[in-house]
Amino acid sequence: MNEDTLYLIHIAEAIESIQSFVADGRDAFMHSELVQAAVLYKLQTLAESTQRLSESAKAAHPQVEWEKIRGFRNRLVHGYLDVNLDIV
Repeated sequence: MNEDTLYLIHIAEAIESIQSFVADGRDAFMHSELVQAAVLYKLQTLAESTQRLSESAKAAHPQVEWEKIRGFRNRLVHGYLDVNLDIV
């Protein structure tokens, strides 16, 4: 299995986890620090995995806004005090 495939699997698994974590809806997310932390962690690792994809893998999916994902990852990692949970 090549590295791109491994990262794509990791991304898909993170998405599945996030969907599971927020299955009870927005209110449950907003009132649970544990769920918030889990979702933010999975978003961070998902975004980090996108940065490790090869340029050819990214080029094969031009519909994905790779730079926005990168910016979001930077906000989560470096600007975590400014993360707006209403937007997440």
